[in-house]
Amino acid sequence: MRSSPDRGPLDREPLACLTAALRGVGQVGLQPHLLTGAFILAGPWVAGWQVGLFATLGTLVSTASARALGVDRASVSQGLQGYSGCLTGIALVGSLGHHPATYLLTAVGGVLCTVLTAALATLLGPHGLTPRTAPFCVVAGVTLLGASSFARFRPGLPAPVAAPADDTGLTSSDLWHAFFTNVSQVFLVDNWYVGLIMLACAGVRVVLWAALGSVAGILAAWALGAPAAQVAAGIHGYDAVLVGLALGAVFLADTPWNAGYALFGAALSTGLTAAVTSFAEPFGGRTFTWPFILTTWALLAAVPRLPRLRAATA
Repeated sequence: MRSSPDRGPLDREPLACLTAALRGVGQVGLQPHLLTGAFILAGPWVAGWQVGLFATLGTLVSTASARALGVDRASVSQGLQGYSGCLTGIALVGSLGHHPATYLLTAVGGVLCTVLTAALATLLGPHGLTPRTAPFCVVAGVTLLGASSFARFRPGLPAPVAAPADDTGLTSSDLWHAFFTNVSQVFLVDNWYVGLIMLACAGVRVVLWAALGSVAGILAAWALGAPAAQVAAGIHGYDAVLVGLALGAVFLADTPWNAGYALFGAALSTGLTAAVTSFAEPFGGRTFTWPFILTTWALLAAVPRLPRLRAATA
C-alpha cells in the first residue's frame, strides 16, 4: 500500500491501536473488518482463556510495535501488521504452556513479526507478492525449535504423537467435523464449534470460499489416503481453506477460470501439507501455514504469465 502524508486515524483516535489489532485478528482469515475481527477473536477465547489471551497479546504487541516503528499508517490500520503476532502467541502458548517466560517470548515474537514482515515485503514487493503468514511461521518455528534446549519449557512441550492407524474410511461424523475444524485450525484450534463461530461472522463471499476450500481439502485428503482422525481434526484441510480464501475471495478476479484455479490450489496445498510435515518432523519443525504460503506465492507469481487468469483490481 502507498503511504500517505496525511494524518490518519491512528493519530486521531485513542483506541486506534485496539481497532487495528482487531482488524489484525480478522486478517488471519483475510477479513480486514473491525466487527468481523472482534467476533473472530471470540473463537480463540471460546477455545480457552489462555489461547484467547495470547492471541490478543500477540496481536497487540505486533500492532503497537509497527505503529512505534512508523510503519505505513494504512497498513497498520488495516490489520496487516497484527495477524502474524496473533498466530505466534497462539502457537507459543499451545506448545510451551502457560509460563511467565511465554509472555516474554510472545512479546519479543510480536516485535520480530513486525520486523520480518517489513523485510519480506521489501523482498517480495517487486514480484507482486505479500508476506502473508510467513513471519509467523519463521518466528514461531525458530522459537519452538530452540525451546527444547531450555529446561523451563520442556514440561510444556507436547509429547510425541504416535503414528496414526492406517484408517482412511471417513464417517459422516468425520466429514462434518472436518468441514468446521478445517476453519478453526486456521487459528491452530481443534474445535469444530470455533470454526462455526468464525464462519457465522464472515461475509457471504468469504463463507463461500472457506467452505469450498474446506471441501476441496477433505476430498484431496481422502483421495490421498490421509488417516480419518487427522482429516476430522483439520490437520490436512486448514491450508486449503486459506488458499481458497486468498485466491478465490481476495487476490483473483471473480471469473470461472480463476475459480477453478483457486480450487486447484486448495487441493494442491493439501498434498503439500503432507510433504512439508514429513520434511519438518525429523528435526522437530512445525508445518504451521507453510503449505498455504508456498502454494499462494507460487500460483500468484504465475498469474501474469497465464492470460486466462486475472488478478483482482484494487
